[in-house]
Amino acid sequence: MMPLWLDLLRTPMAAPETRFLRAMRHVWQGLYLALATTILLLDPLKQLLGSRASLLIAGLMLLTATHSLIYLRVKNRADTEWLTQAGEGE
Repeated sequence: MMPLWLDLLRTPMAAPETRFLRAMRHVWQGLYLALATTILLLDPLKQLLGSRASLLIAGLMLLTATHSLIYLRVKNRADTEWLTQAGEGE
C-alpha cells in the first residue's frame, strides 16, 4: 500500500495542455508583459503619445483582466473535467 502523500505526488493535478490552452496561456503572458512594459515606459510613452498613453495602459489593463478571467475559467473547466475522468478510472 502506497502512502497518501506519495500517491498524491504521482497524481497529475492539471489537465494536459491542449493547443488552444497553450495559445491562451501565451496570449495571457504576452498581455501581462506588454502591460508591465507600458507601465515601466510610461514617461517616454507620455512624450510620444501624450494623454493617449494612459488610454493605452487602461485598454491593456481591461484586455488583460478580461482575458485572464476567460483563460482561468477555461483552464479550471479543463482541469476539473480531467480530474473527474481520472477519478472515474480508479
